[in-house]
Amino acid sequence: MRRILSSIFFVLVLLFCPSNAYSQDLLSPQTKNNKFGIHILDESDLTDAATLVNSGGGKWGYVTIVIREDERNVDRWKQAFTKMRELSLIPIVRISTVSENGVWKKPSTDQSIAWADFLHALPWPTKNQYVVLFNEPNHAKEWGGEINPQEYARIARAYWEELKKVNPNFFVLPAGFDAAAPNSRTTMSTQSYFDQMYKTDEYIFTIFDGWTSHSYPNPGFSGNPSDNGKMTIRGYEWEINYLAPYHLPNKSPVFITETGWVNNGREQEKIADYYKQAFTEAWSDYRVVAVTPFLLRYDQTPFKSFSWKIPGTNNFYPYFQEVLGMSKIPGEPEITD
Repeated sequence: MRRILSSIFFVLVLLFCPSNAYSQDLLSPQTKNNKFGIHILDESDLTDAATLVNSGGGKWGYVTIVIREDERNVDRWKQAFTKMRELSLIPIVRISTVSENGVWKKPSTDQSIAWADFLHALPWPTKNQYVVLFNEPNHAKEWGGEINPQEYARIARAYWEELKKVNPNFFVLPAGFDAAAPNSRTTMSTQSYFDQMYKTDEYIFTIFDGWTSHSYPNPGFSGNPSDNGKMTIRGYEWEINYLAPYHLPNKSPVFITETGWVNNGREQEKIADYYKQAFTEAWSDYRVVAVTPFLLRYDQTPFKSFSWKIPGTNNFYPYFQEVLGMSKIPGEPEITD
């Protein structure tokens, strides 16, 4: 009966309301938003994350966290979400499958109900409940070993529909894409991928409540923060402009859930300066709602060189200290009861 009633409600939402009608307007001049954030490995990093993103007068910064389908333990994540409320952190949850034989299993529409019910059971601290639908599907290793933009479009819509049925406060975001990926046997360029998504579903880019971007400073994760273009920290601008003919709104709220410079053991002070420049220039765009660089802590390969925490210690690299000292806004998101 609940499914029947929720389906009727969903049809009414589609007919009379835009997809984000129940969400706080993030781009309104009256909305106070602390866009500082960080990507974390798991809930053990929450206290360090809050120290970073809510420093300098800030409050209610963001954390991006991945939850795999084999981690859908409500009790575990209730504790984590309660802690995020206590620490004034806004979660951005990227849902994931599981790794099998070196690739991430392809998502199934059969899991959409289980995901929606699981996420709805959690005590989200804010009215806007941010959910990202998977990761870089223009890489075969992220999509069951194949590249299939048509299938991603269909599955993304199915998950969006199920999430909105269960709770219209879910703020549904697409996967972030690898803008540096070429057309090859194992990757597809974002241009080609977006084109084929649109050919499959000409309204696919209209359903999302915002845009997810992996605006890395390429080439080699070592580009200059003043660079412009597709493969820079301003990559979100290129994505929005490219997708304008495909009906992605120019004023889409942007969530940069991955970005950051590689630490090759040298020039750590330069990286600190790069982050300061990035936040004050490229990411000061009013459309950029959250920036969660990858990654607060990672002690091993392959992501050790992206860690903000010095592996094997309780100390941090200079860029942590730089961002820690930057002035921030005390965000005022709509809080849930």
